[in-house]
Amino acid sequence: MNKNLRLFLIYLKIGTFTFGGGFAMIPLIEREVVENNKWMEAEEFTDSLALCQSVPGAIAVNNAVFIGYRINGILGAISAGFGVILPSFLIITAVASVFAQIKNISLIDSIFNGIRAAVVALILTAGLRLLSVTFFNLLIIGLTFIGIAVLEINPIFVIIGAITLGIMKNRNEDK
Repeated sequence: MNKNLRLFLIYLKIGTFTFGGGFAMIPLIEREVVENNKWMEAEEFTDSLALCQSVPGAIAVNNAVFIGYRINGILGAISAGFGVILPSFLIITAVASVFAQIKNISLIDSIFNGIRAAVVALILTAGLRLLSVTFFNLLIIGLTFIGIAVLEINPIFVIIGAITLGIMKNRNEDK
C-alpha cells in the first residue's frame, strides 16, 4: 500500500475512534508508528512528542504532521494531518448543522445559558488556582481587564504589554 494512503488511513482510524483529545490518541499513535509499522524507535517517538508539545496547536495534529513528514515528506505530512482532522471536521460540521436547526428551541437556549454560566465558573476557578496574590499580579489583572473590556485593545497587545511589564519587574528585582 502507498505510504501516503497508509498514513491517511492510520490517522483517520485514530481520529475517528479516539475520544478524549490528543493525549488520548498518543498510545494508539505509538502502537501504529513504533510497533506495527516500525517507522520510529520508542525513544525517537517520545522525542517527537516533546517537540509536538512545544509548538502551538493540537498535539495529535502536530504529531501527525511531524510523523507524516518524517515518513514521506510534504505529501506524508498532508496525508497524516488530513487523516487525523477529517473525523473531527465531519463531526463538528454535522453538529453545527443540527444545532442551526434546534438553536431557537427554548429548552436548548436554556441549556446553553446554563453551560455558559458553568464555563465562566470553570475558567474563573482555574484562574484563581493559578493566581498568586501579589500587588503586581493584581495590577496586571486590573490593567488587562481595563485594556480589553473598557478600552477594547486587542488581547495580543495586552499580552505583549503584560510580558513587557513582567520582564521589567524581573530586571528591577535582579538589580
